[in-house]
Amino acid sequence: MSSYGKFAYVYDELMADMPYPDWLAFAETAWSKYGKPVTVAELGCGTGSITIPLAASGYHMTGIDLSSDMLSVAQMKMERHPQGRRFLREGSVRWVRQNMKEWELPEPVDSVISFCDCLNYVLEERDITSVFECTYAGLKAGGTFLFDVHHPNTLIRYEEEQPFVLDEPAVSYIWTCEMDVPRREIEHHLSIFAREEGGSGLYRRFEETHIQRAYDPEWMAEELRKAGFSEVKVYADFEWVEADDSAGRLFYVAVK
Repeated sequence: MSSYGKFAYVYDELMADMPYPDWLAFAETAWSKYGKPVTVAELGCGTGSITIPLAASGYHMTGIDLSSDMLSVAQMKMERHPQGRRFLREGSVRWVRQNMKEWELPEPVDSVISFCDCLNYVLEERDITSVFECTYAGLKAGGTFLFDVHHPNTLIRYEEEQPFVLDEPAVSYIWTCEMDVPRREIEHHLSIFAREEGGSGLYRRFEETHIQRAYDPEWMAEELRKAGFSEVKVYADFEWVEADDSAGRLFYVAVK
């Protein structure tokens, strides 16, 4: 999808159980191994659930996303944050609406991150290659690119285990999947019921369709090398162990 629209305003409620602390810990561990950054760009930053905590830890952050609605929510969250005034005063957080396939900043950064399987939303091989090339160009020498994607087997498990249901007071959904096995591509269909503000007790229903594609892990590593990265490692499921086909998430660490 090109924009998350209404979905952006219920996204944080739907994603409340996501392991954001684990992504933050993975980044910190990677930086302790490969060099602590000062400036960091996040591709597919969404509502800022990773960008803002990293800014609170002292990093100068740029959150990049294609959805203006997601960025609007991120801006509101930043302003409400206990350190929001500092962020605004120091300019340590900025939001940029760009497509990760062709992103570019005025100056290179020390590290680029992209978590929560954002790159699985890039649906063509040539566009994955473009993300890698833009990221290489946007990094300083010695900079790091950290990202995670679903293993192809994870998408197969999604289809096997569907449907998924969430039933919470403020928001609920029914989530079904349809898999295109040859392309390793899955289409997620969500019927979302969001409670309206004002205490009426009414819920508004809207539909979302999200498409993700998984890629051969070795192919992705090779494309990173072709883009110019000198060191490429692949780890499994937030752990610093070499990934194999049992991994649910693949974590890539690439060094310029």
